[in-house]
Amino acid sequence: MVFLCSLAGLHAQSIRHINPEGLAKSPAYSHVVTAKPRTVIWIAGQVALNAKGEVVGKGDLRAQLNQVWENTRVALAAAGATFQDIVKINTYVVNYKPSMREDVRAARLRFMGAGEPPAATLVGVQSLASEDILVEIEVTAVIR
Repeated sequence: MVFLCSLAGLHAQSIRHINPEGLAKSPAYSHVVTAKPRTVIWIAGQVALNAKGEVVGKGDLRAQLNQVWENTRVALAAAGATFQDIVKINTYVVNYKPSMREDVRAARLRFMGAGEPPAATLVGVQSLASEDILVEIEVTAVIR
């Protein structure tokens, strides 16, 4: 029993919360959370905010997708990871229509490349945290 409690204590110490420079600060969530022994990284849903917290590309899904993936790059780098470490992507698009799928796919491909794709979910939603935000992407990564 004591051994199990000791392991639980070690596990709790292996979790890091990271809010990297270059991403807007939020009191509601951490941008990056890592856990060891294998480093698992959970990236909070990234939206099209620049480092000052300003919306990039109001009304422009393509511009917002590029900002979201750039924010994801910054968050991954803060945890020592790259796009190749991503194992799961959840994408939420406001008022999604199947005709938008190509823009979503093309932006992901520009940043992640054509390697083996991670597990992914694409969901159409009515709205996100702000009426100016059109897309939110959260990822999970594992540093091998």
